Amino acid sequence: MHVVATAGHVDSGKSTLVRALTGMEPDRWEEERRRGLTIDLGYAWTTLPSGQDVAFVDVPGHERFLGNMLAGIGPAPVVCFVVAADEGWQAQSSDHRDAVAALGIEHGVVVLSRADRASGQRVVDVLSRTRTELAGTGLRDAPAIAVSAIDGTGLAELRAALDGVLAQVPAPTTTGRVRLWVDRSFTITGSGTVVTGTLAAGTLAQGDRLELLGHSGSRPVAVRGLQSRDTSYPSVEPVSRVALNLRDVAATDIRRGDALVTPGAWPTTGVVGIHRTTGVAYTEVPEQIMVHVGTASVPARLRPFGADHARLVLDRPLPLVLGDRLVLRDPGSRSVLGGARILDADPPELRRRGDGAHWAERLSGMDPAGDILGEVAARGAVQVDHLRKLGLLPGHGTEAPQGVRVFGDWWVHAPVLEAWQHRLRTAVEALQEKDPLVPGLSMGAARDLLRLPEERLLSHVIRGAELEQEGGHIRLPGSQDNLGPIEPAIVQLERRLSAAAFHAPEADELAALGLGARELAAAERTGRLLRLRDGVVLLPTAPALAMRTLAGLAQPFTTSQARQALDTTRRIAVPLLEHLDSRGWTKRIDAGHRTVVR
Repeated sequence: MHVVATAGHVDSGKSTLVRALTGMEPDRWEEERRRGLTIDLGYAWTTLPSGQDVAFVDVPGHERFLGNMLAGIGPAPVVCFVVAADEGWQAQSSDHRDAVAALGIEHGVVVLSRADRASGQRVVDVLSRTRTELAGTGLRDAPAIAVSAIDGTGLAELRAALDGVLAQVPAPTTTGRVRLWVDRSFTITGSGTVVTGTLAAGTLAQGDRLELLGHSGSRPVAVRGLQSRDTSYPSVEPVSRVALNLRDVAATDIRRGDALVTPGAWPTTGVVGIHRTTGVAYTEVPEQIMVHVGTASVPARLRPFGADHARLVLDRPLPLVLGDRLVLRDPGSRSVLGGARILDADPPELRRRGDGAHWAERLSGMDPAGDILGEVAARGAVQVDHLRKLGLLPGHGTEAPQGVRVFGDWWVHAPVLEAWQHRLRTAVEALQEKDPLVPGLSMGAARDLLRLPEERLLSHVIRGAELEQEGGHIRLPGSQDNLGPIEPAIVQLERRLSAAAFHAPEADELAALGLGARELAAAERTGRLLRLRDGVVLLPTAPALAMRTLAGLAQPFTTSQARQALDTTRRIAVPLLEHLDSRGWTKRIDAGHRTVVR
């Protein structure tokens, strides 16, 4: 199916034309039919001579209902632009032209309606004016048909022209994430809540779980059933008019401008960076404006950065991504100010002086088609899934651009990674130069220093900086062998213990060597000494030497027998035996006996 929105000035005969093409009444309200004035969106559908199904979204033309018109034309990829041949181009025609230009719509048909009320020359003149007015839009070369819905003149040619235009529309994406802008919400007895919208991409199926992003926040909903053209289907592909029967939500909790999206697949943002595509310079736009996107109409505050770029702060967050088209409207005059394309769907906060100028410079250099490297560089590090949500990457499988390092699901800008590595290595070198006995920079201090967006990245930074990580500390390679000023004292202690393995020095002897708890801990980390409880210090080889002696004793043996065999004191024997127990080399049988575990 294709979806076509009408556009054109009030009383141009849009609804009459849709009625003639489809045989359906697009005006849904009694007041509309009584007054002959379209107030809200209307819907109808038909099958063209080619067999192609097409649905029409009929929009109001009166300036008072411009917001409703934008909600109808916003999600539609094709436009039927109507100008009455007898009345010619009108002020509302210009508003609708500006909307078409702002939305970047490139496919459509121009219809000169009520041709039965105008002379041949009048039709020619109106067409010439219309061509001139549409010259700056995507409809500049659109086929034009003079039609009378009353006597049927031109209807066959219009159907054929529509067939030709729709054949040129690029095929929509049927896979991937869904974003359905809601244009109606109501209740059907026995069915519950029903919402309608134009499905532009993705596929919807009965039973799908969706996320409702609305005026009052987000909530999960389920698709109980779905219809297109008053017919139930198990699934519907784009581009289609769809009606969804939803579970878990009341119709009063959904409004036009809300969106149904694939859960977890879309970012929501209340701030965007934009580029002017049509309309007046941003330096001439009022600060308070209305922003239209999809079916949503949201008050916003505009901060210009020159004539062509600006920062928009929306009154409520919306599911917006790179490339989305916006229509900016002056709430006072109701006129269309122009169109914009989103360049940055997740801009940085402007906290310090100069942040605005820096961001504006980057914004002015951004590629409207997407600058992946620039986005990664601006953030330093970003998860691939976030880039996909922003619309910078396709749904699956994309290679990182040159200049980006990949660590799992994180992309890191190479210069940023190098800066992290340099900062970390510099901090570690400075710390160990100041105090060679420190075990290294703690992991917590490293995290505070670098403020990485993800803790898992720290291990990659450590490796890239050619540092070592052990026991919760980061240090220079080989630094564990450098004991600096206490090296002579450790060598002297090693000599003594090599001569008498179980004659551990007393506390005053260690103090005389200048070896306190901190120095001994450093020596133990390097594997030079072994510390036991109660201040007992031995060589790391002492447990193995002790086992050779204890294995020769009659089993089981007492602490006293072990002390005598090892030629040591009880102060040393008891902690040593407990250490052997803890390693599973000996086993305590009772209060007075142990045995060697063989």
